[in-house]
Amino acid sequence: MMKSSLKDETGILAETSAKPGAGNVPRVWLLTGYRAGDNAQVLALAEALGWPFEVKHFVYRPYEFLTNRLLGATLAGVDLGRSDALTPPWPDLIITAGRRNEPIARWIKERADGRARLIHLGRSWATPDRFDLIVTTPQYDVPAHPNVLQIDAPLHRVTAARLSDAAERWRSSVAHLPRPLIGVLVGGDSPPYVFDARVAQRLGSEALAVARGRNGSVVVATSPRTSQIATSALAAVLAAASDVPSYLYRWTADADGNPYTGYLALADILVVTGDSMSMIAEACATGKPVQIFDMGEGWTRMRAGDAAPAVPASAPLSLTERLRPKRLLHWLVAHWLPRRIRRDIRNILRPLVAHGQASWLGDDLPAAGAASSTDLPRAVARAKSLFKRSGDSGQ
Repeated sequence: MMKSSLKDETGILAETSAKPGAGNVPRVWLLTGYRAGDNAQVLALAEALGWPFEVKHFVYRPYEFLTNRLLGATLAGVDLGRSDALTPPWPDLIITAGRRNEPIARWIKERADGRARLIHLGRSWATPDRFDLIVTTPQYDVPAHPNVLQIDAPLHRVTAARLSDAAERWRSSVAHLPRPLIGVLVGGDSPPYVFDARVAQRLGSEALAVARGRNGSVVVATSPRTSQIATSALAAVLAAASDVPSYLYRWTADADGNPYTGYLALADILVVTGDSMSMIAEACATGKPVQIFDMGEGWTRMRAGDAAPAVPASAPLSLTERLRPKRLLHWLVAHWLPRRIRRDIRNILRPLVAHGQASWLGDDLPAAGAASSTDLPRAVARAKSLFKRSGDSGQ
């Protein structure tokens, strides 16, 4: 028997205990890395397929970008001593996400004599014909292709059962806070968006305004991408608001102590920074009212150009702020990288708001009750069809 497990930043444990490849059940490998959002998508699809799977986790060398771009299907960018071993028997199905794992997946497929099916989630660097299936979202400029399935938002692992379990675990930690409870989920930098002290202060002020207007309280969960500078600025804003009870969780690598899923389950209103498509998809899946914090300013505004915020924005960026190295770098990334490796997250955010599944922070709350998403069932059906087409069972 083989047992594989992985914890993501939400503290949700993925585990399977079965013999992969037994009978007509495909042997499944999941390739994971350092991005919790990518790992969560890979696990979401694997769990929904219902087949036993083995998790392969990787650590990368500093120069992996060059080796991966120059050598194609390779392990040259992998720190083999700190990563899981890759040995036969080879899988029938590989599920992966992220640029760093793409050459690893293709290397495994070659060792399996090309018979392994390869599913990539998100944006691929190689052309679609290198994969059996690419499941992507509108933020990426992935060309139309028979192997490409476009879904509305990233796959996620939020279910009623997991929310119920998280609520039981974390209920006592927020029992003393007045309702409504405003849960704030914080991401970080994502070109062209910068989440620095200035933006963090604006988020804190706007979240406090929501709670203050309802005589509620605020709980905040940061993430691996939230810088210490931004976290400290956010903490200072919360501490200064003596009229609004609040608690801020500073992310650590200890997933057991992360209340993220608990806040998803227990908050009455969810506020999510607009940089993280995964957190927004998870928030919307709860059925709670979701508000998106527009991290952009000027040409980077997330909301549509003719949609004015209901509350006054902070003072415009000064010339000095606009010329800071980080903002200049993000501007260059957004404008000068090849289009196929850029992303425009507004292609997801704006339809969510237009369809009433979320609203912008500062505007009226959207109606509670998320529409049932067909994204995961569609991805599962396409994944299973890879085996049915060739006469394999995959049932």
